[in-house]
Amino acid sequence: MPALRALRAAWPEARITLIGLPWAAAFVERFRHLLDDFREFPGYPGLPERPPQVDRIAGFLSAMQAESHDLAIQLHGSGPIVNPLVELFGAKHCAGFFLPGDRCPDRARFLPWPERGLEVRRLLALVEFLGLPLQGEHLELPVWEEDRRRLRVLLGGPPVENGKGYACIHPGASVPERRWPPERFARVADWLAGRGLKVMLTGTTEEATLTRAAASGVRAPVVDLAGRTDLGTLAALVEGARLLVCNDTGVSHVAAALRVPSVVLSTGDNPARWAPADVRRHRVLCREEGVAVAEVIREAADLLSGPVT
Repeated sequence: MPALRALRAAWPEARITLIGLPWAAAFVERFRHLLDDFREFPGYPGLPERPPQVDRIAGFLSAMQAESHDLAIQLHGSGPIVNPLVELFGAKHCAGFFLPGDRCPDRARFLPWPERGLEVRRLLALVEFLGLPLQGEHLELPVWEEDRRRLRVLLGGPPVENGKGYACIHPGASVPERRWPPERFARVADWLAGRGLKVMLTGTTEEATLTRAAASGVRAPVVDLAGRTDLGTLAALVEGARLLVCNDTGVSHVAAALRVPSVVLSTGDNPARWAPADVRRHRVLCREEGVAVAEVIREAADLLSGPVT
């Protein structure tokens, strides 16, 4: 988001097209102030995000070449596989990252891949390298009134009644090794319920087994919304939460964009790359031996004790 914001500010009249996986079409609809068009990426050999649809690749490249873009920007990563692919789009110029020692497509527009630092700042390093003024490193996520309406329909009413606040717990993550055990989330949920907060469990359809496992260990009633929210209704739910407790996964960035306090369970070196920049509002816990429930409760209690400035 910060990189796209800088591009739009620098080139307000440009037509900016996002190339991405199918889910990103909804992303473009939500960020119409930054993006104009979407092109679905059919995958490519060597890229893990989706199995390549080989029969579609030639047509996709032909269509991109026919559009004659002025600039194709590679914001995918270090570039060994992606850079040659982006060159096949046929834009007049390309920009992006490359690994030292690999072929650099254009010394004036390709930056050596930063080996360290937050992902947001790595991408902004390219923006600065291209000579564009930065527009802040904060995230953003518009929430529409329609999102809030659909959330009320989903819940059969407002998320809270009689002034009772709520917290969201997200026990899933796309990589199993990045998941804190559901029984530990259950203990945190019980503590939150004991503080008078309603507990909402969130996740994808594939993560429903994890939310059910967490719910089964909670003594207090919980609302399990796994598989029942899209990006908009999830954002509307998180927007009104007092707190989010989650693994290091996408919902963490939703909370960061909406400035909702969170406790994030992380693994390995992920915090160095993916942690929210606001360390006061978002507490990232990461230990090789695992994070204890008491640590999470301690950070949650501190975040709930008063407004975070």
